[in-house]
Amino acid sequence: MSITPESVQELLASEDLGDRLRAVNQIRTLEPAAGFELLQTAIQDHHARVRYAAISQMDTLGGQNPQLSLEILRDRLLNDKEPDVQAAAADCLGALKLTAAFEDLYQLYHSTSEWLIQFSIIAALGEMGDPRAFELLQQALNSDNELVQTTAIRALGELGNPAAIPLLVPYANNSDWQVRYSVACALNLLNQQGDDAAKSTLATLAEDEIAAVAEEAQRGLNV
Repeated sequence: MSITPESVQELLASEDLGDRLRAVNQIRTLEPAAGFELLQTAIQDHHARVRYAAISQMDTLGGQNPQLSLEILRDRLLNDKEPDVQAAAADCLGALKLTAAFEDLYQLYHSTSEWLIQFSIIAALGEMGDPRAFELLQQALNSDNELVQTTAIRALGELGNPAAIPLLVPYANNSDWQVRYSVACALNLLNQQGDDAAKSTLATLAEDEIAAVAEEAQRGLNV
């Protein structure tokens, strides 16, 4: 049986959770415009798993209508009761570079106690590349959660502000190799103008005992 917008709509109306989840998965096979319309139904589902599965597709389908996508994602970011769904909304806001949501992301980062939401917000701000994010990313460097901290390091690199270099250099001595790797990645992005501190730190990291760290740092030095 072929998958059509009508067949997916029928599954979305089912009382069976499995049917509705299957419907959201089938949306991927439809034309983007039709898929985007159907996602709007799934995003309002009473079950968090369905809402999460639907929101997670907004990064690819949200471009059909950026303004409506902004409204939908902001609503789920701020009003959904499930942290997973809120985090997915933040992810998609970042992927779609919807910088109009910056203030919402900023305020939610400070008001939530859910590390997953904070993690997704920091990652989203890096993807957005909004210069206003610098202060928040600097704060996130001091997070008690290592994943949030590591993501902030990378996000500062993506932001491209060389003022981040002196903030990142101390983390090159971190005992966690994944933190050092993230520093190398960030400095590679920030070392476009041959900053002395960045080059010196990359040279040190190029001698790291972990091959992935050394290789990433060497790649930056060879540019």
